[in-house]
Amino acid sequence: MKPLIFTAFASVALYGLAFGQGPAPKLEFEVASIRPSVTAEGERVSIGLHLDGSQARIASFRLKDYVAMAYRLKTYQISGQDWTGTDRFDLTAKLPSGANSDQIPEMLQALLADRFQLKVHHEKKDQSVYAMVLGKTPLKLKAVPGDPDDDDGPPMTNVSASGSSAGVSVDLGKGSSYSFANNKFEGKKITLDRLATILERFMDRPVINSTELKGKYDITLEVTQEDYQAMLIRAAVNTGLVLPPEVLRMVDGNTPTSLLDALQQAGLKLDARKAPLDFLVIDQARKTPTDN
Repeated sequence: MKPLIFTAFASVALYGLAFGQGPAPKLEFEVASIRPSVTAEGERVSIGLHLDGSQARIASFRLKDYVAMAYRLKTYQISGQDWTGTDRFDLTAKLPSGANSDQIPEMLQALLADRFQLKVHHEKKDQSVYAMVLGKTPLKLKAVPGDPDDDDGPPMTNVSASGSSAGVSVDLGKGSSYSFANNKFEGKKITLDRLATILERFMDRPVINSTELKGKYDITLEVTQEDYQAMLIRAAVNTGLVLPPEVLRMVDGNTPTSLLDALQQAGLKLDARKAPLDFLVIDQARKTPTDN
């Protein structure tokens, strides 16, 4: 179960790094190959994203992950057949001359429509969420000084993640990373937008950053062993893994109180409320992509 739990952390972290910019003119990859991933035996799982000039490689993403990347949404905003949240694919592509990484989502939209015959529609509905807000106590996160190099568009981007039963480690590039192991979450150079995205993997509803803080921070959150196990199970559920009823009972009605306490000690709070959110429904998709 642990390798599948790991993917709930990794996939959202990877595509959130390189493709968070605004829309750009639609383009298509010059050359692209997308094939089912070959999963090695054993407990360790690795997911990666590599951009080097005109070359793009993505390993072991689910169709839901590609759709979320293509439409600049989070995976909880994507709904479709069960296999879209389980089957994994590797992508190798070449960007056309003059294109940049900010235009990859539009290229993915064209690729998914061509190879998977993907058809989707948008919906908006009210959703129960947690709004991450500033608490009553002063913010105690360690602010990381700005680095001018972080604002430059790099010609090469590497984002990698690995995980096993011993825990999860995600390298987001440029000194930004996080891990979840041994009852502890540790983040380095993490924005609060990214922290909200990570935290929602452990919760029963989406988490939205409502702090309006734009800096980067180092953060450590310690939880109890009971909450640690429940959070791993919740992450597995959120990534679409079907678990036995006896395992699901461990998170039935469970709120990770120690996580909420740790956030409060850091000067943050998760406030339950309703919010209108955009959703994308997959109406049609081939389970096997057409020939490359």
